Amino acid sequence: MTKRSLGMRRWVGTFATACLAVGLTFVARADVPQSGTGSLKSAEAATNWATWRGPKRDNISPDTGLLKEWPKGGPKMLWEAKGLGAGYATVAISNGTLYTIGSQGESDETFLIALDSNGKKLWSSLVGHGRVGDAPHAGPRSTPTVDGDHVYAIDEVGNLGCFNASDGKQIWHINMLKDLHAQVMSGWGFAESVLIDGPNLICTPGGRDGTVAALDKNTGKVVWRSKEFTDPCAYSSLVPAQIGGIRQYVVLTGKHVAGIGTDGKVVWQANRDGVTAVCPTPIVDGNLVFTTSGYGVGCNCFEVTGTGSQLKARQLYRNNEMQVHHGGVVEVDNYIYGVTDYRRGEIMCMDIKTGKVAWADKFGSKGSTAYADGMLYVRSEGGPNKPSIIVLVDATPSGYHEHGRFEQPDRSKQYAWAHPVVFGGKMYLRDDDVLLCYDVKAK
Repeated sequence: MTKRSLGMRRWVGTFATACLAVGLTFVARADVPQSGTGSLKSAEAATNWATWRGPKRDNISPDTGLLKEWPKGGPKMLWEAKGLGAGYATVAISNGTLYTIGSQGESDETFLIALDSNGKKLWSSLVGHGRVGDAPHAGPRSTPTVDGDHVYAIDEVGNLGCFNASDGKQIWHINMLKDLHAQVMSGWGFAESVLIDGPNLICTPGGRDGTVAALDKNTGKVVWRSKEFTDPCAYSSLVPAQIGGIRQYVVLTGKHVAGIGTDGKVVWQANRDGVTAVCPTPIVDGNLVFTTSGYGVGCNCFEVTGTGSQLKARQLYRNNEMQVHHGGVVEVDNYIYGVTDYRRGEIMCMDIKTGKVAWADKFGSKGSTAYADGMLYVRSEGGPNKPSIIVLVDATPSGYHEHGRFEQPDRSKQYAWAHPVVFGGKMYLRDDDVLLCYDVKAK
């Protein structure tokens, strides 16, 4: 295992769009009783991965019986789908259908796409037109959300639509900038994957009318805005949580981390300054809220206490150890795992309660992390025309134990920023125009 020296290196890179690449969201570890795709019950979770980062939006797969060791060259590839367009979306999976999103050629058109379980395109539907300014990496940064017969998708310029899941027919459409007076913390466009909670669609347009908004999921009409909380939005998505007996949505911006009640009122908030672009999802574990971001910011852990309509947050610790730019983190048994960009790429394990690093191993690249059946699935970002490596690692604080790696074939010219999805005995890797499907089920 490669050890690293402690200390801090503040790195501000030129590729701020990395944090948008995957529409990063909050992770709610605790079960939250609710309707909608934010926290599916176990029976539903076994058949659907219907929203960004899965049933609980934590990239923790419900799968069991998976490979514990990969053969040389990696697991078997089952199929490859092409023609998905530019972008950094992962996949949402519902009733055997896969949903993703991509932009096509020089037309600046973004399409929602449905594929069958063998990667065959079923339909595509226009989400909107437009591209973010002079951003060097084109395409949507979010993942669709499926709720029953409907699919919801948002592109990089704020076109948000509701579509029939069966045929892609558009039901309603709004634009976040025009209709919700949205404001983003910096110039990289919209990256969240929207949350469906009961009758409402919950999203973060940001701006003077309220950072968080609830829309009627059937019409797109505004139900409420968080008028007391008006930060510009960052590049993360909402996750529901239950803290201090209060149902709420945890939101991370470039200025704060906060809990917003189901009526739009602020339940608690804490100062937490980000730099350039704030992307990785906080983890909510009981009354602990863990945050991390890049550009020299590092990580913070807050304890939220109290009961009733108002809670209070105090910072337990802050350090530069788990400094994740865009690839997200997962929590397993009170330990956080992620790829830190500190010293340009280490796979790291950290105790969520103390901030103490259990181990760190040199990876050589930023990357994204998923978990399934006791194992971490870690994907390196590679680089334009450079390899993206996928490794299988034990999720244990005892040390770094690798059980296979392979180099992704058919690499695009872009960074590999889409997070791995492990579901139904398969691993899905999106790389710009291409989606790869691997068999990771133990035989």
